[in-house]
Amino acid sequence: MLSIFRASLARRAFLTAGLCAAAGLSGMAAPVMAQPAAQPAQQMTYLLPAPANLPAFAPLMLAEKKGYYAAEGLSVRWLTVQGGADVGKQLASGNGDLGGGLGDTPIVLRPNGIPIKGVALLGGRTLHQLVVRDDANIKSPADLKGKTITVLAYQDTGFYATLGLLASAGLTRNDARIQGAGPAGVWQQVATGKAEVMVGTPEWAQNIEDAGVKITMTSTDKYFPGMAQAILASDKTIAEKPEMIRKFVRATVKSVAEIMRDPAGAAKEYCAAVPGYKGKEAEIEKILTYYARNVYPGQQRLGAFDPARVTKLQDFYAQEKVIREKSKVDDLFTNQFVQ
Repeated sequence: MLSIFRASLARRAFLTAGLCAAAGLSGMAAPVMAQPAAQPAQQMTYLLPAPANLPAFAPLMLAEKKGYYAAEGLSVRWLTVQGGADVGKQLASGNGDLGGGLGDTPIVLRPNGIPIKGVALLGGRTLHQLVVRDDANIKSPADLKGKTITVLAYQDTGFYATLGLLASAGLTRNDARIQGAGPAGVWQQVATGKAEVMVGTPEWAQNIEDAGVKITMTSTDKYFPGMAQAILASDKTIAEKPEMIRKFVRATVKSVAEIMRDPAGAAKEYCAAVPGYKGKEAEIEKILTYYARNVYPGQQRLGAFDPARVTKLQDFYAQEKVIREKSKVDDLFTNQFVQ
């Protein structure tokens, strides 16, 4: 079982006992030789925007299971908060070392005085998908007017992605009913017909299909230049713990690359590692294959931000008044930890 929430490792060092002198050696004991003490693992806290068992976090959970973080000398404590925007706020307040959001998250938060940056981007395309019930007759964002749209939470970057979708059709949040429904309600409300639309992850779309509802899923980057999941850090942590960040990023990007190469194999490993997924290998393979083909590709260097894409997205958010002012692009991300 994957030990997501585990106790801190005990910190011990061992010294070898001295050997007694052999007979005939003038009664002197051999010197005690100290063996190098094992370096204790560096404790760190990673804030997740949603429950850890979502397949969206497969790169993190597989890196943990395979010992990639431990090999880097890290002991990771995983904590869940209320969405990517909340992750950023908590990091800026010192309540975690690193966390997950979207590449969009710093664009939205920095104008509000929340000093965070993206330190790695897990894919060249967009995480959030526009998922619509086929019986709702929605063909484009213009058809979202008057519809009920579910997102994870109002504190999640999916909410801002929804604003971007609406803005691409000249609509505002007042033109639709946006509901922060939580990790279960976000897909269940669409499955039961209480909502026509969801802006969320591929695995939630899979849940709706599994409930017997016909849907159409479209990457939101068809309508505006959103981004994939990002690893986030506060300016303070970047200044004070650069080596910790570098180690975590290296282990995570390695895991992403493995999923891209073999999503079927990754699905088997994931189902073996994460409680509740035994026997669901085919379902998880479908989800991870979608990520491998439609979310992760598109970067010149895996894990690195594209300044042009960040600039384009920030310009879009500013133009559509999702943000009140723009930040310096260099304040929104750094590629210094991506190797």
